[in-house]
Amino acid sequence: MKPYPLLVALVLTAPVAQAADLSARLERSQLSENETLELILETTDPAQFGKPDLAPLDQDFKVLGVRQNSLPPGERVTTRWNVTLQPKTSGALTIPALTLDGARSQPLSVTVAAPSAKRHSREPVYLEAAVDKPRLYVQAETILTIRLYHAVALYDDHVLTPPNPSDARVDLLGTPQVYERDVDGVRHGVIEWRYAIHPLQSGAVVLPPQTFSATLAGGIDDSSRAGQPIQLRTPPLTLDVQPQPASYPAQTPWVPARSLSLTQQWNPAPDSAREGSALTRTLQVRAEGLAPSQLPPLVLPEVEGIKRYAEQPRLTTQTQARGLVGLREERIALIPTSTGDKALPPVEVVWWNTETDTLERATLPAQTLAVAEDPALQSAKVAPQGKASPVASGLWRWQLATAFLALTTLLGFGLWWRARRQPAVLPTVPDVDSRLQREELRRACQSNDPHATRHALDAWARQQPETLAAMGARFEPLAAALDDLNGALYSEAGQRWQGETLWQAINALPPLTPEAIHDKLPPLYPR
Repeated sequence: MKPYPLLVALVLTAPVAQAADLSARLERSQLSENETLELILETTDPAQFGKPDLAPLDQDFKVLGVRQNSLPPGERVTTRWNVTLQPKTSGALTIPALTLDGARSQPLSVTVAAPSAKRHSREPVYLEAAVDKPRLYVQAETILTIRLYHAVALYDDHVLTPPNPSDARVDLLGTPQVYERDVDGVRHGVIEWRYAIHPLQSGAVVLPPQTFSATLAGGIDDSSRAGQPIQLRTPPLTLDVQPQPASYPAQTPWVPARSLSLTQQWNPAPDSAREGSALTRTLQVRAEGLAPSQLPPLVLPEVEGIKRYAEQPRLTTQTQARGLVGLREERIALIPTSTGDKALPPVEVVWWNTETDTLERATLPAQTLAVAEDPALQSAKVAPQGKASPVASGLWRWQLATAFLALTTLLGFGLWWRARRQPAVLPTVPDVDSRLQREELRRACQSNDPHATRHALDAWARQQPETLAAMGARFEPLAAALDDLNGALYSEAGQRWQGETLWQAINALPPLTPEAIHDKLPPLYPR
């Protein structure tokens, strides 16, 4: 009886231990010593009414302010604290783990740059613009940073014209960052814009000035400047763009990136390859410093004994503090048409590392698919018939001739009688090719690709005893599914078309009876 009180105590305290949590994240992880940053703390514990212990921050940071608020209720109630910090020194600093009634946040790293020795004039508002790599390769990435410093308040009508060079691609990296910075002893608000620039041709590429327009809400010494419109311009910047190196392989797409990786996934696993069953191979290229449109398509040679159906590549862009991250994903359906070992050649992407200024290759090694027989397909194959047994040696020749004549006469009469009662065209029996085409149709429907589905549907219908129109005429769900498919092929709704309805209609299609065929087709010998 003694263990029961301890068990009850453990049960009562377990939910509390699971509910206690404290997450931490930073608005940005790189700043200067005179700038400020936001530390965001969150908890989803509904029974939490305390405040985090901020004392460990005093070693390297000044706590300038704390704002607490509760997020709108959703699945869980969330309480958030926004802590404004200013670093006391430069270098690599660590925001230590903070506690809240037993819950601990994860430590975070911050890089604080030393303040610039350059002194600015005491203008209340001014602009700065700089690129991190003024000399780079064509199509490579450099980051343009524009900062607005203002020692006076501004109205919310401020506008910065984006850079628009005619011979470079420009992408805004996230939303503008807002923070504070001490300049010559004067506290300035800072608005920072970051752009990824990819020059499209070699030579001198000029980034034209950007114009900032705003309205002052007050002045430093004279409040009469309130309401005064201002307009500032950044200086023009020139990029020294180098052509691709001579050592880069000829006739190979030029891919300059900070880093590049090539990965693949299989569904199902490649060791479960079966004749006539589809496998989906997903290849993904991830490149830092490039837009996804700059990534070349993967070269995949044809493999004998495997049918291949590729979907449209998926291009995705991610933005990070260092620049763009381009993702290119290619999905290919592979259907083995015979058994045995199928050698898939290696997949390779040649690229230039702009960090080390060297040629590199991302490679997936060659792979062998051991394709086994599919029992379902083997049962559909018609086994070859054996040779007829030899005629008994004692049978006389005239008896054999008489029997042969009688059999052929009876067979001809039977065929004539059957032809009068049967249609001119008999329903076909699905063979191995028909089974493969049905499997391809299923894969196309499940991939929700209307064009591939239409191609596979036509190939499957040619193996059927009636046309698609005839099938739709006698089965309403199939007719509706075909109308949806045709509408998706010739409208923008094709990107949202779902093929499951069509596949279900095909599976539910009633079989065509011999009587129905006889009614639809004319007799062999019309009267």
